[in-house]
Amino acid sequence: MAIKIQGIEGLSQSEIDFELQRGAKFVLFQYCVSVVVLTFKRPSDIYFVRSNESATVKSLPFTLLSLVAGWWGIPWGPIYTIQSVYNNLNGGKDVTQQVRNSLRAPGAAASAPAPASGLTQQQPAAS
Repeated sequence: MAIKIQGIEGLSQSEIDFELQRGAKFVLFQYCVSVVVLTFKRPSDIYFVRSNESATVKSLPFTLLSLVAGWWGIPWGPIYTIQSVYNNLNGGKDVTQQVRNSLRAPGAAASAPAPASGLTQQQPAAS
C-alpha cells in the first residue's frame, strides 16, 4: 500500500530537494475519534510543509476533529485526544528523513550498476 503525500503534486525530485534545503519538511498529524467505548487514534497522510507555511495551520482540521469527536471514549478518548492535539499544535511528527530515504531508494536502485552475474564477457580475438 502506497502512502499518499499531500503537497508534492507536480513537483520534480529536484524541486522537492530545493524546498527541503530551504527548510521544508514532511509531517504526519494525528487525529482521534471515539464511539462510546471504542477510541481510534490514527495518523493523517503525510503532508509536505514548505518553509513559508505553518504546520500548525495544516494540522487544524485534524485537531478540530479530535476535539469534537475524540474525547467521548472512556477511558482512552481524553488521553488520545490530548496527545493528538498536543502533537498537532507542535507541528506534527516530522518524518522528513524517512520520506527522503524512501523517495531516493527507487532512483538509487535504478541508477546503480547491475550486480555481476559471475560471467565474464569475452573479447573478440584479434586476427
